[in-house]
Amino acid sequence: QRVLINGAAGAIGTFAVQMAKRMGAHVTGVCSTGNVERVRALGADAVVDYTKTDFTRAGETYDVIFDAVGKSSYRQAKKALTPTGKYLTTVLGNNILGNMLWTKIAGGKRAIFDATGLKQTRDKLETLANWVAEGELKSVVDRTYTLDQMQEAHAYVDTGHKRGNIVISMTIATQA
Repeated sequence: QRVLINGAAGAIGTFAVQMAKRMGAHVTGVCSTGNVERVRALGADAVVDYTKTDFTRAGETYDVIFDAVGKSSYRQAKKALTPTGKYLTTVLGNNILGNMLWTKIAGGKRAIFDATGLKQTRDKLETLANWVAEGELKSVVDRTYTLDQMQEAHAYVDTGHKRGNIVISMTIATQA
């Protein structure tokens, strides 16, 4: 299957790239110029730099488009889906709800919301744990903050340009 991951350099996207690749998909990651090599290193077969190219207008089609950041919409993305392709997002809004209902009734292409993407079963969690143990699924950490820097951490996340995950250490920085 051909899978496109929008937001491939973010916390969810970095895992999605690795998981899709591990499951045998041809993976295309969408990210900014500064993250192209990082996303490629995670296993993406192709990378689209969103500052230069709109993936919905590039002429490629995908079996799955996973929007990990909520920056596209089903209406935009459906042009890049195969006839039975699925659009998945982690961002719930009024538009996706209407599209989910309509595509369920109409058939063919589908719009789907799922906060986790996986029904948590013991087998699936064991598979993920094995991938981590084997080094095939790695956490990408951008920055680490202490507990008293939580406000700074949120401000950084809100810029929309973090690379991977933010870690909050459960310690408080000591004052000298």
